Amino acid sequence: MGPVVASVLTGVLLLTVLATATTTTLMTSTAPGASAASDDHTPFGSEPTPLFSWPLPVPSAVVRPFDQPSTPYSAGHRGVDLAAVIGQDVVAAADGRVAFAGLVAGRGVVSIDHDAGLRTTYEPVRWSVSAGERVHRGQVVGTVAAEHPGCPERACLHWGVRRGDDYLDPLRFVRPVGALRLKPWIETSAPP
Repeated sequence: MGPVVASVLTGVLLLTVLATATTTTLMTSTAPGASAASDDHTPFGSEPTPLFSWPLPVPSAVVRPFDQPSTPYSAGHRGVDLAAVIGQDVVAAADGRVAFAGLVAGRGVVSIDHDAGLRTTYEPVRWSVSAGERVHRGQVVGTVAAEHPGCPERACLHWGVRRGDDYLDPLRFVRPVGALRLKPWIETSAPP
């Protein structure tokens, strides 16, 4: 085997190892504030846990992460805040049925029930759907409204996921933004 072929094989092997390590890390890492006990909710697990799409047509920066409360009544952040623009479309993260669309404590809220006993919640929004309505992944359910407390940006969408009374990190149900791409190894100079 010549030095160039060995160099190419080494590069391919290195990329394969890096891709495997990255994928394994994404599949097994615990989100900030989440406990290892929630590992059965990973997005790459077996059915029936569905994968969600991002609730904004273009995924935005997470400006406030999920912070699992230690008890049902403890302080925490029971979802994630995504940077948004007032009036931006909010879409259903997956197929489901609208459980609630209306005001809660003066803020517009949409809640959607999905398979596997999961419910997603979106706020603050100006809702465009009604309770009982069937919605599909990517369907507009409202637009981002102003005045989300604790948002460090001009506007945020708070996105939450629950199974029963348990709040879960929504980021565990979506694929990371951006794709891992392997590029061909191009030898720029012959090895010594």
